[in-house]
Amino acid sequence: MKTNESLSKMMIKRIIFIALILVLLLGVGVFAGTQTVNSVTIKFSDKTELTVITAQTNVGEILKENNIYILDGETITPNYNENVGADKVITISREKKIIETNENQESTPVEEIIETSAILESNSGTIVEKIIKETIEIPFETITKEVTSGNGEKVNKVVQEGQNGIKEITYKVKYKNDIEIERTQISEVIIKEPVNKVVQVTLQVSSRAGAAARIQGSSSASAAEAQAYAQQKCYNYGWSDEDYYNLVLLWNKESRWNMYAQNRSSGAYGIPQALPASKMASAGSDYLTNYQTQVNWGLNYIRQRYGNPSAAYAHSQVKGWY
Repeated sequence: MKTNESLSKMMIKRIIFIALILVLLLGVGVFAGTQTVNSVTIKFSDKTELTVITAQTNVGEILKENNIYILDGETITPNYNENVGADKVITISREKKIIETNENQESTPVEEIIETSAILESNSGTIVEKIIKETIEIPFETITKEVTSGNGEKVNKVVQEGQNGIKEITYKVKYKNDIEIERTQISEVIIKEPVNKVVQVTLQVSSRAGAAARIQGSSSASAAEAQAYAQQKCYNYGWSDEDYYNLVLLWNKESRWNMYAQNRSSGAYGIPQALPASKMASAGSDYLTNYQTQVNWGLNYIRQRYGNPSAAYAHSQVKGWY
């Protein structure tokens, strides 16, 4: 009897133990069932995204859980103390600044932090990745052209002042504990093309007659002189008065018949706005300072490409160039 009684007690204890385990498991299952696991997308201001799996709903808690911090100048949507919305998206953004430049600024690069794309923490320290825009000057070149030959004292005359250009270079920079450890160039954009300085070298003369002889038909030429020369060349090609009239309109639009005119954006030069200016060297080595050389090249270009100035002007009216 004692043996049977002992066995019964042991069976009862086992049943009670198993029942307790089942109760605990069911309790844990019920508790786990109340926890919702969400997939939340974090969008950074540099257009990158990070998707995290979390049981948190508060924005601040989610960011803290993933070692992401908000820096000065950044905004976050929804707010740090709010819960994520139905779209399960957190957006971190930074307002971009515009760098104002001027022609006289120094050549020292100007750096600006425009975006912070990621912040990570490790046992060795904090690593911050930023997008930095650097604005620097592009130095202009000096072109020296001798327009006379012979013995005597030479004089330099600046016929076009040089101007530095401006370009922006964008880098991705990594910092470890506020010390730069890596820099990678992302893009380079030219904001303003440099304008070359043009220096004309002539011989010093003592008389007005000598000076006039040297500059006749070149650097002292007016628009009227250039047009008169072009008109005669048009007649030599067999073109009509209407062709010459349309040529005047065309080059008024391009350069106002100024032999030193230069487009700051493209670099096109001279009365016909040749691009590049060196194309006119086929008509003469003095293409930078001689209106006749420029007219000769320009008329030959029009004849070969369009047949006559009227056709070139019509093309320019439609396309904006010829």
